[in-house]
Amino acid sequence: MANQSFPSYDYPSDVHTLSHEGKTILLIGTAHISQESIDLVETVISQEKPDCVCIELDEKRYASLTQKKKWQSLDLKQIIKDKQLSTLMINLLMASYQKRLGGQLGVKPGAELLAAANTATANDIPIALCDRDVRITLRRAWKSTSFFKKGYLLATIFASLFDSTEISEEKLAEMKQKDVLADLMDEMGTALPDVKRVLIDERDIYLSEKIKEAPGKRLVAVVGAGHVSGIKTVFQQDLSTGMDIITAIPPVSKIWKTIGWSIPLLIIGSILTIGIQKGMDAAWANLLYWILANSIPTAIGGMLALANPLTIIGAFLAAPVTSLTPVIGAGYVAAFIQVMRTPPVVKEFETAGNDMRTVKGWWKNKLLRVFLVFLFTGLGSSVGTYVGGYEIIKNLIS
Repeated sequence: MANQSFPSYDYPSDVHTLSHEGKTILLIGTAHISQESIDLVETVISQEKPDCVCIELDEKRYASLTQKKKWQSLDLKQIIKDKQLSTLMINLLMASYQKRLGGQLGVKPGAELLAAANTATANDIPIALCDRDVRITLRRAWKSTSFFKKGYLLATIFASLFDSTEISEEKLAEMKQKDVLADLMDEMGTALPDVKRVLIDERDIYLSEKIKEAPGKRLVAVVGAGHVSGIKTVFQQDLSTGMDIITAIPPVSKIWKTIGWSIPLLIIGSILTIGIQKGMDAAWANLLYWILANSIPTAIGGMLALANPLTIIGAFLAAPVTSLTPVIGAGYVAAFIQVMRTPPVVKEFETAGNDMRTVKGWWKNKLLRVFLVFLFTGLGSSVGTYVGGYEIIKNLIS
């Protein structure tokens, strides 16, 4: 086999041949919900028996595809403590969208990536997980997006859940064509340039460098079709020195840190100043207004989410305090209490992707209700901070 040409067979246009420093790489562009892609991946790996199979997966995504009992090991309380609840929600939203499309075709999202791993294992071929940690990707995308673009992005993702457009293998074949994908990438780059840079461009570089690092001279790399053009563009460049940059999570800007701490200092300082200027009765009245202005809308948010009664009480008590610190928000406190009092069962983790496609499902599923508690109480706290702060500043200067 070592003297045999590589590739050994003629393959469709989804298979691209790349070379780098004595290595030959068969780059397969796939659709993540296509049976055709599964068949192609299995055929190429089985026929070529490369030295290594590179796959567009990171450790977390690989585990989610291979571990049937993944939800049993998920510590939701720790996720909330680490402030990763929003990341989990975005992951579920995107997975739900892919699962809906895959369901129309009877194909599990990412099945071709799992097929690549299984085929390699069956042929005693090492695999290399070449994608960037999905948590880093999502956090970099979120931090690089402006406030208004964040709203647009979330609205787009939520809208996709309720999109009933049917898709066929013929449509998938069309989507995998270079010109169509180029148009899609250009459109995304125009509407959400920072998101496109993080989700696509940076990962093109990361995937390219990791594929070049993989052991062996004859490699098969399986990636989504949307990455093929970018990988081919950067493949002959040495971009390894920039890997540290694109695997780092940008720190919170000093401006936002300053704003985050200036608001509580402004509120506390204003109440103290009112006490000095107008007496302690006025100070206590403004402090009470701050407490109620924060507690009431936060508790109402919990009620709208149909939270556990103790969650609502906890949110009511926590809101005035959490609004005076940027370290933790009322939404995280409420979500943690909700998980403690009404923990989701494993089945609800498994059905969350389907349940989030209906309005009723968000309230019925206990995991999704945790998200609602997090969102609604957080929104209520934000409203309370604005209303309470406005009233206190107005009383200070009047």
